[in-house]
Amino acid sequence: QVQLVESGGGLVQPGGSLRLSCAASGFTLDYYGIGWFRQAPGKEREGVSCISSSGGSTYYADSVKGRFTISRDNAKNTVYLQMNSLKPEDTAVYYCAAVRLPIGSVCYDSHEDYDYWGQGTQVTVSS
Repeated sequence: QVQLVESGGGLVQPGGSLRLSCAASGFTLDYYGIGWFRQAPGKEREGVSCISSSGGSTYYADSVKGRFTISRDNAKNTVYLQMNSLKPEDTAVYYCAAVRLPIGSVCYDSHEDYDYWGQGTQVTVSS
């Protein structure tokens, strides 16, 4: 059974850090691009970051550039999103998603391109 499970969310003060994890089971992530998306109440789901299957291609939304870092450990079948200098506007449910990519392909920044989704983890940035 293909499954993605996010973890690492929580409540953090502005300026703080969190590291989200996206662990895959039922398939190997080696050939999959992974995206992180978020959705705040009353807002549309937006792309935050993505990473290609090799890790050689990454994407960051302008709103998180310089603060968030995506990485992957294929040996652990896990992708991470390190979030630093968090702001209240980063508050949302964060989802990871996977899509099989052609070899050498860049990652996709649109949620419409992804096939498998996790259940989400809540991130709240508040003092």
